[in-house]
Amino acid sequence: MSYNETWSGMISRRVIDKQEMIQVAAGRKKADLVLKNATYVNVFSGELATEDIAVTGGLIAGLGEYEGNTEVDMTGKIVCPGFIDAHIHLESSLVSPAEFARAVLPHGTTTVITDPHEITNVMGTDGIDYMMAATEGLPVDVRFMIPSCVPASAMDESGANLDYRDVDSFFDHPRVLGLAEMMDFPGVLSANAAAVSKIVASQSHHKKIDGHAPGLGGKDLNAYIAAGVYSDHECADIEDAMQKLRRGQFIMIREGTAARNLEALMPLVKSDKYFDRCMFCTDDKHPNDLLEHGHIDYICRRAVEMGADPIQTVQVACLHAARYFLLNNRGAIAPGYLADFAIVDNLKNFNVQTVYKEGRLVYDNGLAADFPAPEIPEHLAKRALDTFHLPKLSAEDFHETRRKGVIGMIPGQIVTEDRGYAEGVDIENDILKIAVIERHKHTGHIGIGYINGYGLKAGAIATSVAHDSHNIICIGCNDEDMAFAANRIAANHGGIVVVKDGEVLSELQLEIAGLMSSRSLTEVNNTLEHAKETAHNLGVGKDIDPFMTLSFMSLPVIPTLRLTTRGIFDVISQQYI
Repeated sequence: MSYNETWSGMISRRVIDKQEMIQVAAGRKKADLVLKNATYVNVFSGELATEDIAVTGGLIAGLGEYEGNTEVDMTGKIVCPGFIDAHIHLESSLVSPAEFARAVLPHGTTTVITDPHEITNVMGTDGIDYMMAATEGLPVDVRFMIPSCVPASAMDESGANLDYRDVDSFFDHPRVLGLAEMMDFPGVLSANAAAVSKIVASQSHHKKIDGHAPGLGGKDLNAYIAAGVYSDHECADIEDAMQKLRRGQFIMIREGTAARNLEALMPLVKSDKYFDRCMFCTDDKHPNDLLEHGHIDYICRRAVEMGADPIQTVQVACLHAARYFLLNNRGAIAPGYLADFAIVDNLKNFNVQTVYKEGRLVYDNGLAADFPAPEIPEHLAKRALDTFHLPKLSAEDFHETRRKGVIGMIPGQIVTEDRGYAEGVDIENDILKIAVIERHKHTGHIGIGYINGYGLKAGAIATSVAHDSHNIICIGCNDEDMAFAANRIAANHGGIVVVKDGEVLSELQLEIAGLMSSRSLTEVNNTLEHAKETAHNLGVGKDIDPFMTLSFMSLPVIPTLRLTTRGIFDVISQQYI
């Protein structure tokens, strides 16, 4: 069959589908599905309306009085458009994308915008290909922003180093919406060609560029936005958010597991002047958080509890992200839009009772539709299970006699402070050794420093989830246990481990690129919670997530001190100390 014949056939099918839509919308033909007596959130007029919602071919055909082959009475319920997460790293859930979809569908999420920079830092462009394959055809639409910073900065060692030529072809993919968070804002401000070329590449494809610039202001902020960065999800206070909003950026209000900014940014959500420049995102969402609290529905619930208008809250939860990302057929209940519905009991509690995806019932009062996980090409599946390339380690590899900088943890935050220097472990004063071990290219590089505020009293804890390059990061009270923990991570092809006296006390295997498990969310969560309990029993502060906190200590784009494979790095001065 020739190209012209294929194209002609596709056009013919679309014409037939459109004719069908017109017939149903005009009331001349029954709809596939009608939600009868539906009280729904009209995100355009900002009001509740009550009428039938007719669906055909996965799209909303009309609003009014309709008959359908299937009719469902919506009396006493409220129909919202399907919720949209404007920025998330799916890898943070620690499970496969299919398992993530199973977790968020019951919470009314029907679209997520993901940045796969975690797995891309491990596998390079194969990581992007892996995530695209793993999300193809899921009942949650997964759209992509292409990672902009692999590695996160020139100070990091990751599994790949991507320039604009490596990512340019991805912008033509129909599920790619733009360039993900430009974390290397120092590179942009210095007009570094590598950083700027990625922005230009995205713009040449008429795509978005998301930002990541905590605290950036003044002329530096002007330069960052002038370069083409359209949004920010790192605003932790209203002053930071307002200066970015005033200069035209959209504000992604983040309420995830690692960072929770909703309360601080509530003045935006509650303001008639500013709320339409806002959208909700989670950034990172861990298993327990998904199971215990929910997803975007949880953010809606919290926002209303703190005084937000319920209808404006729904607009922030769906319409604004759809509009920002030019997803023009979702985020609203109107003719021609996708029939994605999150049906809730009320606009206060936002308890999701039923979910439709493109007119198909995918969740109903505790029962979710089953669906197969997408098939991963064999070469990508094998590659994802073989991402650890490092020598076997001994206690001598962690031996250090020189003074090293001390990373000072701040309770409840992922920023740190400089707490001087230390010459060795001092458990009584909570000075522990911390190490980052390069695991991608067998370099043998190990960065060593000290950390204060973690609380561990015995043994060692290690994880291969170490943002963003995902080398092995380890905290310990002695060199022997640190070596044992790091070797155990490598033997497991990734994960989390808690050890003491050369014995594994608890572990979670994350065999997919060292970041995700193939097991169910519930099973992963149970294992993870046991590991947390074990860590707390060894002295880690009860107010600290032992692994999530540890995972951010190696990210050299968040102030003040971090640890890379080359040593303690001062993010402010951009120097090793």
